[in-house]
Amino acid sequence: MLPQPGHIYRVTAKASVQFRVPILFRVIRIHEWKPYCDGWVWLDGYELNTAGDAVVRRSIYVQPAGLIDRTPSTPAGHFPPPQSPPPGRPVAATRPANRARSPRAYTDFEPHPRR
Repeated sequence: MLPQPGHIYRVTAKASVQFRVPILFRVIRIHEWKPYCDGWVWLDGYELNTAGDAVVRRSIYVQPAGLIDRTPSTPAGHFPPPQSPPPGRPVAATRPANRARSPRAYTDFEPHPRR
């Protein structure tokens, strides 16, 4: 089975010996070039850090059988509908979204008092 664009894969040494230390890789394109060896493909994509952010664009030559699909089951930008609280429980009050926080709210220390 060929990798799919947009999917995230864990690339290990089973895919290619150069990945002795596994990486996460988001595929953006599968090249249609004729491979040098049967069972190998060229992939373009992004290497991801542990937070899922792209850190470097790469082209890799791998065996698809060695890729482990790690694509989240929920597509990016789509979240499950919010659930209402159980009956009888009060809803927590929240600050209005349009109310800005003061700059002091972002400091974790108190300034030295003036003399």
